[in-house]
Amino acid sequence: MRRRRLIALVIAVTAIIAAYGFAVLSAQRVRGSAEEVAAAYFRAWREADVRAMAGLVHRPPADFVSRHVDLSEKLRVQSIELRPGPVRRTGEDTAEVAFAGTRRLRDLGPWPFTATLRLGVREREWKVLWTPETLHPLLKDGGTLDLAAFAGPPPELVTGEGDPIPRNSYADAYLARLRAEFEPAEEGLALVAAVPGRAEQRLLAVTPEQDVRRTTLSRPVQAAAARALDGVQDAAIVALRPSTGEVLAVADRLLDDRSAFHDLFPPGSTFKTITAAALLRAGLDPASEVSCPATYTIPFHRSFGNAGGLDRGTLSFADAFAHSCNTTFVQEAVTRLDEEDLRATAEEWGFHRSLPTGVGGRCGALEDPANLDWFGANAIGQGTVVASPLCMAAVAAAVSDGTWRPPRLLAAEEVRAVEGSPPEPVTLDAGVVAALREMMAAVVDHGTAGGAGLPAGVSGKTGTAEVEGRPDHGWFIGYRGDLAFCVFVRHGGSGRSAALPITARFVNGL
Repeated sequence: MRRRRLIALVIAVTAIIAAYGFAVLSAQRVRGSAEEVAAAYFRAWREADVRAMAGLVHRPPADFVSRHVDLSEKLRVQSIELRPGPVRRTGEDTAEVAFAGTRRLRDLGPWPFTATLRLGVREREWKVLWTPETLHPLLKDGGTLDLAAFAGPPPELVTGEGDPIPRNSYADAYLARLRAEFEPAEEGLALVAAVPGRAEQRLLAVTPEQDVRRTTLSRPVQAAAARALDGVQDAAIVALRPSTGEVLAVADRLLDDRSAFHDLFPPGSTFKTITAAALLRAGLDPASEVSCPATYTIPFHRSFGNAGGLDRGTLSFADAFAHSCNTTFVQEAVTRLDEEDLRATAEEWGFHRSLPTGVGGRCGALEDPANLDWFGANAIGQGTVVASPLCMAAVAAAVSDGTWRPPRLLAAEEVRAVEGSPPEPVTLDAGVVAALREMMAAVVDHGTAGGAGLPAGVSGKTGTAEVEGRPDHGWFIGYRGDLAFCVFVRHGGSGRSAALPITARFVNGL
């Protein structure tokens, strides 16, 4: 009996020892495996079960769930694809899985990335060792990912032919003002990574298509105008298409913002085109005999003289215009015209008008003269007369076409949308226009522009404008075919010495 009790006791003790040993072994055994945890984590991630993911992470941060949810919402993630590689042991109780992924963003499309999932044994259990770079490598060290809007590209301005504007065109101020009239393209959107202390990195972007706007500029005419001004300071060329008023070129080196369209200068003898139009309407014609003495004194008023003190005696009105006889124009103006005649003619040819070109513009003005001295000066483009190069180009265009047209840098409907309705075209007296064409041809044939290297078919008028205390302004206005132009050199000297060489380079460069 005692023996049976002893055996039972031994069996009980053995059982207790075995149970204890099993318990010890069970307590020391690691639960799960790196492979199982990694597979479960990727499965939960694919299913957007962030709470299940958090359960597989060792001590997940308090914002673990919100980090994942916020990033997906902020970047507008529609889906995520994960492609894990094999589990690689990095130690007795550590492992890692390199994986590739692709997030599909609603606004930017697929966004691929690569990262590493790290695992380790913690408290006898395999767990994910999560850090922000597990979500994306760029989130390391306080990095952020975000969507950012950016301004769309400004409108691209092209020539009337659809070609790029020539480089170094001296039209930059005008083009910049035109761009400002058009709305930029819709905003673009970019995926942006920012890491403290580093430059912002644009990862993906959708850029809206650039708006292309045609100007009236002509590529060959603009290029010829710009190259004619290379090496010349304080000068401008404006070229127009007489049949439409389109600005074919504006090369402006006057050192002021859009000066050729907005600033007014005494036009000198180019204004004799307007005075001649008034005199033609008053009864003169190109063949009429007139006097061109070296000086002429308005009775009981001041004297006027010709350039160089030249006395040309009696000659035709056409030749007086060709040789730019100041004395002829003063004498005929004070004899045949009054201030209202000259003002009305100037207004018919564009003066006292704003010029809505797309970038604004002014033509010219002449104040009512205080006396005959000022009236005589006005008749030869001095006195109170001022004009812009744009205005005088439009005068030349009107002689060419027979109709004064408001110049413009954009299509007519776009100009109206930007600046309002332009002035109406003015049909000019056909007889006056025909006479002016004859007289401007004479200027180039044997007058002040003769022998200056201008090609056949060019007609025009030189101008030298006196400026008190400063060198003269040089002008030339002209046309050939359906091209009219004005060349202006501020304080450059006479029209022949300053403006004509530029004109020759321009027209011969077309």
